[in-house]
Amino acid sequence: MTTSETETQGHLAEPKLARPLVGAQDAALRQRLDGLKWGADGLIVAIAQSAGGGEIRMVAYANREALEATLRTGVAHFYSRSRQKLWRKGEESGNELLARQVATDCDGDALLYMVDAQGPSCHTGAATCFFTQVAPTTLEPWPLLPRLMRYMAQRASGGAAASYTHKLLQAGPAKVAGKIREEGGELADAVSGESDARVVSESADVIYHLLAGLLARGIPLEAVFGELNRRFGMSGLEEKASRGTPSK
Repeated sequence: MTTSETETQGHLAEPKLARPLVGAQDAALRQRLDGLKWGADGLIVAIAQSAGGGEIRMVAYANREALEATLRTGVAHFYSRSRQKLWRKGEESGNELLARQVATDCDGDALLYMVDAQGPSCHTGAATCFFTQVAPTTLEPWPLLPRLMRYMAQRASGGAAASYTHKLLQAGPAKVAGKIREEGGELADAVSGESDARVVSESADVIYHLLAGLLARGIPLEAVFGELNRRFGMSGLEEKASRGTPSK
């Protein structure tokens, strides 16, 4: 499963509806916007980063109108320098960026949009605009977990008969489930009384097999990130009660 394929499976995650980040502007918000270091052209750099996976999706520019529209609607807006107009990301392609938070850097001369991407973010059809390596290495420009998931998907579909990932996933979900139980037990033993090094090693094994389980079921990693984001600010007891799960 490629990243572009996982991008299209949002139905597995919680519905990602746009929601305003602010209500009516108050004096404090207007003061914060006034304090940003807008360029002579009235623009400021705006970076869009996935709130789930952490990858940088794209970089563009925003003017004040674009920033206010982003805060008001919860959908990322920018300013197109080539077209000289306000631009809502996805207005033609449908690949919107739903803004979950907007922050500024310490100098106030750049914005960071934390977003949920609804499909590819690059005009080329790639998930992110940052896919060309200046100095090619084995380290792709993705955060660790999405990068590992991509690598495992490539190993699984590439016919690498000698690959453990390939063999494991070929065996099916039941085999993967057994390995998750096995590795989970080993991690529990390590946490209860073994060395820190063992805890780290067994934790890595559990994470790897967790990703294998998602791949075996065809579930994108973004679905898990979406569920974790949903739980922020919610009591663990409250969350369990919402699922009818008895607290322990």
